[in-house]
Amino acid sequence: MTSFFRLVVAGALALLVQPALAFEVAEPAVATFDVDTTGLPPPPAGEGNPYRGNARAAEIGRTLFNQTCARCHGVDAVSRNMPGPDLARLDKACRPIADPAVRAHCLADNDAYFLDSVQNGKVRVGVSHMPAWKTVLSPQLIWTLRTFVESRAPKRAAE
Repeated sequence: MTSFFRLVVAGALALLVQPALAFEVAEPAVATFDVDTTGLPPPPAGEGNPYRGNARAAEIGRTLFNQTCARCHGVDAVSRNMPGPDLARLDKACRPIADPAVRAHCLADNDAYFLDSVQNGKVRVGVSHMPAWKTVLSPQLIWTLRTFVESRAPKRAAE
């Protein structure tokens, strides 16, 4: 068998197997969660993360994250060598913004992106890289995840 033919066969096999592997990684691991939301107020309607800076929400989010997201994003959002992106970097572009109003707008945009990503998942070229969680997780629980992820991000030097 020629080298070229072997390369073509290997490439074809990789294309056939890759979607199956991505789908396997992306499937939700559990359908019920062991999280206690006692003491967490219902999220008010509006833009942005209503629990930003809420320690109780971050604690709930950590528990939920490790049950639902750690498989791809790492335990406690430590994503070294994990298939999912490092979520602690999500707000990297917002951190150096000095103007509080502009920074708040940047964070609100990232909040909307996070909510949409978790609710609707990620599909690229027909391959599911992250499942849609909208039928599994309430917005309240998604905001606790966001609050936990924000708590894991490096702090600004001025903070």
